[in-house]
Amino acid sequence: MIFITAKFRVLPEYADRWPEISADFTQATRAEPGCLWFDWSRSVDDPTEYVLVEAFRDEDAGAAHVQSEHFRTAQRMLPPRLAETPRIVNTTVEQDDWSELGELAVPER
Repeated sequence: MIFITAKFRVLPEYADRWPEISADFTQATRAEPGCLWFDWSRSVDDPTEYVLVEAFRDEDAGAAHVQSEHFRTAQRMLPPRLAETPRIVNTTVEQDDWSELGELAVPER
């Protein structure tokens, strides 16, 4: 799978509304057949920073994502609301879901 993590520093005046601002893009991406997940989180240290964790089935699914109309719309709509260019880690990993973090295993209850 293609595993991507990106950090978005949002202009302060848009920070509280970022989930609403990115909602159409998020919903459309999650509906893509090759999208495994597309999840936003807000930093606990910086209220203007959002972290996007996304995964796509394979290179074809990743290519379909960046060639989609909703991606092109996001390219026009999101940057004016950002304080800087998002930072990204993009890699291919040999798995198709999350693994358990064995070092912090929770015993059965």
